[in-house]
Amino acid sequence: MKTLFSDSEEFKFLQEHFNEMKDFSMIDAFESDRSRFEKFSIKFGDILFDYSKNRINEKTISLLTEFARHAGLKDAVNKMFSGEKINFTEKRAVLHTALRSKSDKPVYVDGTNVMPEIKKVRNKMKSFADRIHSGDHRGYTNESIDTIVNIGIGGSDLGPSMVCEALQSYTVEGMKAYFVSNVDSTDIYQTLQKIDPARTLFIIASKTFTTQETLTNANTAKTWFLAQEGVNNEDVAKHFIALSTNNEAVKAFGIAPENMFEFWDWVGGRYSLWSAIGLSIALYIGYHNLDKLLTGAYDMDMHFQETDINKNIPVMMALLGLWYRNFFNAATHAVIPYEQYLNRFPEYLQQLDMESNGKSIGSDGNKVEYSTGPVIWGTAGTNSQHSFFQLIHQGTQLIPVDFLAGAESNNDIGEHHKILLSNFFAQSEALMKGKTPEKAAKELESLGLTEHEIAELLPHKVFSGNRPTNSIMYKKLTPATLGSLIAMYEHKVFVQGILWNINSFDQWGVELGKQLANNILPELSDNKTAMNHDSSTNGLINYYKKLKADQ
Repeated sequence: MKTLFSDSEEFKFLQEHFNEMKDFSMIDAFESDRSRFEKFSIKFGDILFDYSKNRINEKTISLLTEFARHAGLKDAVNKMFSGEKINFTEKRAVLHTALRSKSDKPVYVDGTNVMPEIKKVRNKMKSFADRIHSGDHRGYTNESIDTIVNIGIGGSDLGPSMVCEALQSYTVEGMKAYFVSNVDSTDIYQTLQKIDPARTLFIIASKTFTTQETLTNANTAKTWFLAQEGVNNEDVAKHFIALSTNNEAVKAFGIAPENMFEFWDWVGGRYSLWSAIGLSIALYIGYHNLDKLLTGAYDMDMHFQETDINKNIPVMMALLGLWYRNFFNAATHAVIPYEQYLNRFPEYLQQLDMESNGKSIGSDGNKVEYSTGPVIWGTAGTNSQHSFFQLIHQGTQLIPVDFLAGAESNNDIGEHHKILLSNFFAQSEALMKGKTPEKAAKELESLGLTEHEIAELLPHKVFSGNRPTNSIMYKKLTPATLGSLIAMYEHKVFVQGILWNINSFDQWGVELGKQLANNILPELSDNKTAMNHDSSTNGLINYYKKLKADQ
């Protein structure tokens, strides 16, 4: 494969086309082509992906899709789904897709079909969830469990917590779920104040069972639990389970071996909600709803794997992202769900996208000469309209936006949903159309302003428009729909990694700070003056020690 962006003829064609498109007007494009929406939108089930409000024409899409074909995208997709070790820096397969597969087709890793083990763990999860919900699994007072506390960090927290918040409408009656991730003691402290130890199950989610933040919180929870009246060491096995691969460490903690749920090194952390890490989801919304989540993701996997590039939603999302990142120098990308339940979806996508493609070294080991992953950000509309939308509409930066909304609400009250959707539709239209000086002047005249007042205010009332958006609309937020949406963004990120010629599945940048923190930790417990670091770090540590000594 050529080193893209430096050698590729296809990239040079795109650069020439970009120069042609500098004066492209979306308003003119819609006026001259009544079928633009039909040309630049894709349906998948009841999900509609409308990308017509972008600075593109048919030639743009043709050149972008040719670029993807030249990059060997089809071959890369086949390698991922078949279990090849495409995470080459860690020599691992990347098989989150196998975790949600509904096919009987075998998937091999090192010559072993992994599907029987996946199904075995799935069945174990279902059996355990059924025992919790039926009341067969009881705590130290012989009461049933109605509260779960998931203790993890990163992928062991963000995915399950986002899904549980998004699917609150499907909660098993009476079940409550809490997620603890931050090693800041406030996180675990506040959670412990809310729960009844006799009716709580702690889920310790750590692949290695050595993650510092997770084990610190887990040990605090265990100490708190053992301090309760009437609790014995043997009771830990009734109230703590593990999602891990380290059987010995789990056993030493006091968790019964049958209550350890396994997953594998080919499950990347930010893709792990599809594995045993998703047990909190099964406990909160029921295994049958977790299964629907898996089915929705599998359906999107099939769309991604089998659909031609120019009708493939994740591929088109990826190509549009590349178009703005590498040609328009768009450094950020906003995701705005007009769905309160998806409030944490942008946060989840931050890890998925930025941990995957925040790379500056190419697959050949050399520093890349072009921009890779954008900064992902956003929050729920309409709240966001009253905070940072000013920057998107009239700021100096070009910020592509994904808008998401359901046609139906899970909580339909009065006119709320129609008002919500009117804003969803209006914002993409406003970003595309803007407001001309002529229109702004007429509006000011209608308010009875003088010519001088109009001249003074007019520049502030003009909107340039021509700002790109994608609109993603679905019937209703169900477990299956959410599964499809998550998988859609996963595949988008994967495609961009292929096009940028980087490894989207390692995360070495996460490690350095952890290593240095482990070196600093012992220094915080002695009375010596810190001298082993740069003057700033020494100064901060010594000031901390002074503040502690003054208590």
